[in-house]
This record gives sequence, structure tokens and C-alpha cells, in this order.
Amino acid sequence: MHPPDLKHLISDAPRVMVVDGSKLVRKLIADVLTRELQNVQVIGCASIAEARDALEAGAVDLVTTSLSLPDGDGLALARSVREAAGQAYVPVIVVSGDAQQHLVERRFTEYVTDYFDKALGHEALATFIRGYVQPEPVVGATVLYIEDSRVVAEATKRMLERQSLKVVHVLTAEDAFALLTAESLGRTERRIDVVLTDVTLKGELNGRDVVERIRIDFAYGKRRLPVLVMTGDTNPRNQSELLRAGANDLVQKPIEERLLVTKVLFQLRLARLEDQAVTL
Repeated sequence: MHPPDLKHLISDAPRVMVVDGSKLVRKLIADVLTRELQNVQVIGCASIAEARDALEAGAVDLVTTSLSLPDGDGLALARSVREAAGQAYVPVIVVSGDAQQHLVERRFTEYVTDYFDKALGHEALATFIRGYVQPEPVVGATVLYIEDSRVVAEATKRMLERQSLKVVHVLTAEDAFALLTAESLGRTERRIDVVLTDVTLKGELNGRDVVERIRIDFAYGKRRLPVLVMTGDTNPRNQSELLRAGANDLVQKPIEERLLVTKVLFQLRLARLEDQAVTL
């Protein structure tokens, strides 16, 4: 039996609440979600007050909210969702043009599950939301996973392999760089699609070194090779430094399967959207 925080991992007929002061934005998001998500029901709300009324009328599977609302902000809405009966585990996604800056400066509260940069567009937003309510495997994707604890690694690998992902586990940053170097020189047919690393590693190099080497020495951008860093450090300054170094996102420890899977699959899908755009 799954723990309670996984009860929203999959929904056959998801109810998604979209909170934005702009009627046009609500319609655009609703149109994309209706087209991209099977059996979705979109509940549009213009304000925190409308959202509260809607939550009283029925439970939802996910909430997206603008950071700025007519009667408050998205962070206040997130708190309202958490306080609503039966909504404690519902993902709350903040959609904003400056979400990345808020993330880097760690201005989001514990009530917010994740953020989305609206500059990525509504199609990518639909992909992001699908990752929470109707996650689908990214067939053939390979995760390079760096973790020095074999016990932790085994548990995390199972979470990823349940999503039909191939996981290549190494114990040190040095081992990871050897694999990346072999790939860059064409010495292997395997392509690494995403890197997942713990921030604390045995050896001379740590998770931040992994991020910096990938971005600087290998010159791989965030879409070419997404990097997610797992950390139990709640210090906002340390988290900000990882993001500024080039991490795509952070995964808080202890690991919650729903969040890990969503973040990994989203980065993979977004990278593939970029590949398709380049091809076209």
C-alpha cells in the first residue's frame, strides 16, 4: 500500500484547478490541458476567494496558480489549499515569469510543491502537469545516478525503474565523469539523458562539482543534459548556490517518490521537446 503522499500519483479523470487573474490566461491553459490530458476537468478561478469556494465544493488533484492574484498571492493560495479539508497532499504549482528567481532565492514556502516558468509556454505546462496527474514513462531514457550509499541507491533505483527508466548507478563523481567522457568521445552507444546526484559524495568531488563540471567542462546546457541534485540541506543559501551552479532542480531528502518521479520525467520530456523543436 502506497503512503498517503502518493495518492495523487495517478488519476484517470484529474480535476485541475487553474487560478489566475486573467480570464484569457485561464482559457489558454484550460484549452491546452483539455487537449493534452485525457478526461481532465479544469476548474478556473480568478482569485483566492473563488479558489476557496471551489475547494469547499469538491476535491481537486492539482492546483496551478499565478504568483500574483487580485486578492493576494500564490503563496497565500497554496496555504489555503493545504488548510482545506482533504487537500493536504495535493500538488500546488506556482506559474510565474520570475519563478526561477524565486526558486534561486528560495522564496517559495513549504506550501508550494513546485514551480513552473511561464516562459516555457502552455504546452510545456501541460506536460509538467501530466507528470503529476498522469505520469507516463519516457521510453528508453537513461539516468546517470550518483549516490555513495548502496542502500539508498537501491531504493531510489526501484522508484525510477518502476517508470521504465534505465538507471546507471555509480558511487563517485569521478566514475560519472568517466562515463560522460566516454560518451562525449563516442566510445559508447549509450546516451545519458539526465543526471541525478546526491550533493554529498565520497571522494574529493561532491554534487556541486558534478553540476559545475557538466556545465563548464562538458559545456552541456540545462536542456542538453538536465541535472537534478538530491539534498537534505534546508539552508536556502546552500540550495541557491546549487541552482546558480547550473542544477535544473533540487530533490529534497528524504525522497518522496511522487516528487522524484515527476521532476525526473518532466526534465526528460522538456529536453525531448527541445530536441523536437531543433529537428523541426
